[in-house]
Amino acid sequence: MKPAWDKLMAEYKDSKDVLIGDADCTADAKSLCEEIGVQGYPTIKFGDPSALEDYQGGRDFDSLKKHADTKLKPSCSPSNLALCDDAKKAEITKLQEMSAGGPDTAITT
Repeated sequence: MKPAWDKLMAEYKDSKDVLIGDADCTADAKSLCEEIGVQGYPTIKFGDPSALEDYQGGRDFDSLKKHADTKLKPSCSPSNLALCDDAKKAEITKLQEMSAGGPDTAITT
């Protein structure tokens, strides 16, 4: 699978919207892998960084590329406001307009 994954990373290396990367869960990225629930190797995760999903498709280049082309797309964010609905746009704008200490003072428990 490594050659197919490396080819996919090369294919998307200049993308402004999609990040294809890898992490060595046996070395420097061990804490990251534990945090996102990697239990076996190789594991492929995709989607919103705060809610990653497990990839269950084929491990050849064509399968990986098809998945990337159809599932990995920009989503609503401060850098992609055009993809947000009106409520999300308003929420992002409100947060962006806060002073540096604003978001912390807006959090209530």
